[in-house]
Amino acid sequence: MTWVLILLIALAAFGVLAFVLKMPRAGWEITGAALLFGIAGYALQGHPGYAGAPKQAVENEKAADAALLKQRQEMGESFGKGASWLTLADGLSRQGQFGAAADVLKTAVEKNPDDADLWVAFGNALVGHSDGLITPAAQFAFQKAATIAPEHPGPPFFMGLALAQSGRLADARAIWAELLKRSPADAPYRADLESRLARIDSMLAAAGQAAPDAAPAPAADAAPAAPAGKAP
Repeated sequence: MTWVLILLIALAAFGVLAFVLKMPRAGWEITGAALLFGIAGYALQGHPGYAGAPKQAVENEKAADAALLKQRQEMGESFGKGASWLTLADGLSRQGQFGAAADVLKTAVEKNPDDADLWVAFGNALVGHSDGLITPAAQFAFQKAATIAPEHPGPPFFMGLALAQSGRLADARAIWAELLKRSPADAPYRADLESRLARIDSMLAAAGQAAPDAAPAPAADAAPAAPAGKAP
């Protein structure tokens, strides 16, 4: 049945070219030969009887962690109103398009400079765009968010995460310890934060370093250290 359909399509194509589009008779032989050549090629390489075998889409390895996006959304639920900007940026981040997400959020913070959630998301997009390393621009974004909403858990949490990913475990530990100290006992992120702090303490102990006390965030112009593996 497949070959009958192929031949009918070829005849129909020839008929349209010859009689509808008024192709000169001198071109009939060349056109017919081209159609037959195409059919012969399909006969040699085509496999119409085989079942389809669709493949799973390959995820972009740089795509944003869905759990972290959800955590940021939960942390910032009552701190800002830039929901439409965040939805667009999160969609781009899920596809690993952190540069595009950062561009969207740059416009968003220019239009809504007092929205702490947008600044947190902007910092995250900048960190993603730099392959997980914290940059002065990302650090500024997190600190800006913390200035706008001092009680917002998002800025210290994600700044600590970026510092940890950049190998600055002691700085990350200090920021997270301070966040844990002021977090309510029933905060939904508290258990995760405690787990991350415990992993940092283990990594510092393995490296022969003592866990530092809670301290203010490092200055925005501090140079990031080299990566030290996966963040806690």
